[in-house]
Amino acid sequence: MNQTYFITGIGTEVGKTVAAAIVTEALEADYWKPIQAGDLENSDTHKVKKLISNEKTVFHDNAFSLKTPMSPHAAAEIDGVKISAKKIKQPKIKNHLVIEGAGGLLVPINDQETIVDLIKPQHKVILVSRHYLGSINHTLLSVEALKSRNLTCAGIIFSGDENPSTESIIKKMTGLPVIGRIEQEPYFDQNVVLEYAGEFRNKLKNHED
Repeated sequence: MNQTYFITGIGTEVGKTVAAAIVTEALEADYWKPIQAGDLENSDTHKVKKLISNEKTVFHDNAFSLKTPMSPHAAAEIDGVKISAKKIKQPKIKNHLVIEGAGGLLVPINDQETIVDLIKPQHKVILVSRHYLGSINHTLLSVEALKSRNLTCAGIIFSGDENPSTESIIKKMTGLPVIGRIEQEPYFDQNVVLEYAGEFRNKLKNHED
């Protein structure tokens, strides 16, 4: 059964795009970034394309491509466009789909909606967590935000240098499975992503039924 995975992070710059590439490669899924704000010449879609080596993945166009690297609501205002969740239509495909969010769950897309409003009840959310001062709080708040909306968190991916104490308390307090961890690699290329994809594949396959 094909699944849709929504990759979100506990904040910005936590490794969402690399995680999305690994999950996409592991499942040979399609990839879609609904909202891209800034870096249109080197967007997250461009970055994931460079990291994927399978020939099955299809990359779907952004619903909104905004010029300014800011929160989507602010970038949209500068561009003179109005974003709303109902304007963002998920691609209809016969494959797994990996959706990459923008920033964290409560990043605004307009005056009333945030990124979490793009997540459907049938989506399986993967939360990317990276250790820094305050990251435990941000991770637990993100999990609570999902729970309060009856959304399913399929698991956590830890990114960056390992911190056993932080990861242990997050696992204990959330009870969520850990899909894997992405080390602080010197670089990421197709071979590195393939290696991680192999490690993550079985954990991800457990959520297909």
